[in-house]
Amino acid sequence: MPNYQIAPSILAADFARLGEEVDNVLASGADIVHFDVMDNHYVPNLTIGPMVCDALRNHGVTAPIDVHLMVKPVDRIIPDFAKAGASYITFHPEASDHIDRSLGLVRDSGCKTGLVFNPATPLSYLEYVMDKIDMILLMSVNPGFGGQSFIPATLAKLKQVRSLIDQSGYNIRLEVDGGVKADNIQSIAKAGADTFVLGSGIFGHGQPSDTNRYNSIIAKVRAQLGSH
Repeated sequence: MPNYQIAPSILAADFARLGEEVDNVLASGADIVHFDVMDNHYVPNLTIGPMVCDALRNHGVTAPIDVHLMVKPVDRIIPDFAKAGASYITFHPEASDHIDRSLGLVRDSGCKTGLVFNPATPLSYLEYVMDKIDMILLMSVNPGFGGQSFIPATLAKLKQVRSLIDQSGYNIRLEVDGGVKADNIQSIAKAGADTFVLGSGIFGHGQPSDTNRYNSIIAKVRAQLGSH
């Protein structure tokens, strides 16, 4: 069975209690902390910067932090997130004038690399950079807002990317972000994904006073993946 990884997106967390939220969701069985970084330029929203990543590391978070940059241009901010403690830094090919150079900047900064593909972005960007990528992230919604519904055409695209990864022979994770929930994660896994970003699909559950409120939803997600 693939090594499935659950990556809660802190965009959907309670920012007044962010350290506690992240502690609780990791204690409940999540694997990766996912950052949705939006700049009100490449996408129509403004979210978080490197200071939040640094704050979580200082708080004591040791889990991998997966930084999804929805910013343009990307090169200026990559070293800042690397210094702040990012593990993965992924970006959109449309947001870089020189994709190979940006990937090299991520690796030179000590982080794992990734490219992100919007629903209508062609996969042809991958042709010359598979040897430089640690993660491919498919957006199953249009980027810029949380709480959107999964776009079904993503399943066919996932199958294409899974085939490309398998043919390449490289150890590349295949992540999906947008509208992923317990009731559709099994079909997403069958299409080839092994890393799953859940925002409102995790953080929208339970009462803030219940420190164990994420246990049941993550257990439900794991059960669905286990039956795949």
